[in-house]
Amino acid sequence: MLSVLRVHLPSDIPIVGCELTPYVLLRRPDKTVTTDDVPEGAPLDGHFLRYKWYRVQSDKKVAVCSVHPSEQATLQCLGCLKAKIPVAKSYHCTPKCFSDAWQHHRVLHDRAASASNENGNEEEELFGRFNNSGSINTTISASASSASLTNGSAPVYPAAITQRSGGETWFEVGRFKTYTPTADDIGHVLKFECAVVDAETKLTVGHTSTLLTSRVIPAPSPSPRRQISVDGMGHLDADGRMTSSESFTVLSYNILSDAYASNDLYSYCPSWALSWPYRRQNLLREIVGYRADIICLQEVQSDHYEEFFSPELDKHGYYGLYKRKTIEVYSGNINTIDGCATFFRRDRFSHVKKYEVEFNKAAQSLTDAVIPTTQKKTALNRLVKDNVALIVVLEAKVNNQPVDNPGKRQLLCVANTHVNVHQDLKDVKLWQVHTLLKGLEKIAASADIPMLVCGDFNSVPGSAPHALLAMGKVDPSHPDLAVDPLNILRPHSKLVHQLPLVSAYSSFARTVGLGFEQHKRRLDNTTNEPLFTNVTRDFIGSLDYIFYTADSLVVESLLELLDEESLRKDTALPSPEWSSDHIAMLAEFRCCKNRSRR
Repeated sequence: MLSVLRVHLPSDIPIVGCELTPYVLLRRPDKTVTTDDVPEGAPLDGHFLRYKWYRVQSDKKVAVCSVHPSEQATLQCLGCLKAKIPVAKSYHCTPKCFSDAWQHHRVLHDRAASASNENGNEEEELFGRFNNSGSINTTISASASSASLTNGSAPVYPAAITQRSGGETWFEVGRFKTYTPTADDIGHVLKFECAVVDAETKLTVGHTSTLLTSRVIPAPSPSPRRQISVDGMGHLDADGRMTSSESFTVLSYNILSDAYASNDLYSYCPSWALSWPYRRQNLLREIVGYRADIICLQEVQSDHYEEFFSPELDKHGYYGLYKRKTIEVYSGNINTIDGCATFFRRDRFSHVKKYEVEFNKAAQSLTDAVIPTTQKKTALNRLVKDNVALIVVLEAKVNNQPVDNPGKRQLLCVANTHVNVHQDLKDVKLWQVHTLLKGLEKIAASADIPMLVCGDFNSVPGSAPHALLAMGKVDPSHPDLAVDPLNILRPHSKLVHQLPLVSAYSSFARTVGLGFEQHKRRLDNTTNEPLFTNVTRDFIGSLDYIFYTADSLVVESLLELLDEESLRKDTALPSPEWSSDHIAMLAEFRCCKNRSRR
């Protein structure tokens, strides 16, 4: 007979909005063991599995700590209540917790006071886009929080009391194997039941397996990052060139593949915050909240693109294109290999053409052409790293319609890449970037088209790859050029390109006024790049960039940079608030009339 051997949850801390999927181990009638589901519609040997989820409703109201959401709150900040800050952010578990968090907590008070003085709209200023895109706190009503979650045959179950003892009442909340906690569940324990049922009598057979979770916690929501205007000249850029009327925004974000998010590597991040069910929801909430017109993501697993990001972003009006890394080096599960994903809003752009760059193919061509036969195997071992780039040509729409006049079509070329990570392969990094730029030059030669080059280049400001991108050449005396065992970088005079690329975030350095000083302090004085875009316990620095062709595009605004101190309260990234070890970068651009390219 069918029997349940074991049930458990990968993480016992449930979070609002993050699906819970119990692990259920079964023994079939033939004595084999499986984790496959046995639904009522497909019984096995006359039996199927029935699932139920319950919420324990205690007579005592429980609040959770805003800093350590897995802990029960013991004190509340009255200043938050006076400032009308959402009550969930006012709770702390201990006096030490409140004291340690005060430097960051007081920012909420300051922003609330500033917002109230400036426009009287505290909530929009404080919680901006994240609340609008689905961030959940305890002030959300039961109906609002449950409407979009399907946990059974109906979104919300009748208040059927199944048990009451010792001041506790159990309510049935779900009838599927999976359950997604809602705001109503915050502070409560959930109970999962799995029973074998006779298909004819519909009666339970044998022992019912159960498990209890920890108390449900709200999804942590970081203070929203503001969009900072850097163009104070209306529709004229710094050179007096006329710009088009409609701007567009571009987001570039390495989201940290689940395959790389190991507890060993990121031991400082709580396991529940590192789990993919939590991170994917937090990442989606953040990405959607930015409302970018074009989204360039790196480290997107192929299964996560197909099963999550593509369908979820489709719901928000995006069309996606994906390029998976090649698999000549990779030896793991083919479904979990990552790649680059580019999305664009269907009402703003249409897809014209896609180019896929496989650096492995370029490595094969290079070795065939210039590497002696006896060294080819060694050369390929060094150059073949499975990295790729995705280049997409888009056409802008006007009023959600393509432009009828071919002469007035506005095209845009967007490159999205993830360059090799190994720090000792400086020659390979530079060669990959040079190969990508040569491909973009060919596109530029065939069409006068604005270009964006986005991604994780795994190269710090001042490195040879960064110099090639930003300066159009590499100084022959650059120390990175000393690492070239295959002589693929010679002659150094070939390390040039003619695209007038400028880093979008360097625009902060060119702004004037007191309001920009804090943003300038987050830039490196030498390179005018952000001090960091990647923060782990062992590394902090900039690896991610958005480059644009300065003869055809003007930067209008930039997503504000984060300060290291605010991130270090959780040691590093990822954290409960930010679900990648990189930060998102976003720039707003406007097209302008071209000058001749250099």
